[in-house]
Amino acid sequence: MDLFVAAILSGADDLSLYSHGRQLLRRAGMNLAESMSGKRKGQIVLSKRGDAMLRKYLYLATLRLIGNNPLFRKWHEHNVQVRHMKKYRSLFKLVGKLARILVGLAQRGESFSPDKALIHNCVAA
Repeated sequence: MDLFVAAILSGADDLSLYSHGRQLLRRAGMNLAESMSGKRKGQIVLSKRGDAMLRKYLYLATLRLIGNNPLFRKWHEHNVQVRHMKKYRSLFKLVGKLARILVGLAQRGESFSPDKALIHNCVAA
């Protein structure tokens, strides 16, 4: 996981300068945009106008967290089973959650606490 953190920090610079996780996602090109070409006219897609390496490592870090972290796994299962999301959509929703968590931790100078994360989420322990 250290490699992912280092790669995210190198692509994002100082996370405490961001006011919200959405800004980190925009920098990575993971914000939504309307596609206006060919067959996909009017469909909503990822903009991909950002740092491709940052986008890659946010995605890979989220995959690793879903596989190894019980809290992220619980959030993913909740999205898929209760909210009836496709796994891919749930994964990208959790990429956004990871971005918000990283920016929030950097702003407050705290370390991650699963107990605190559960309090602020609708998924019961």
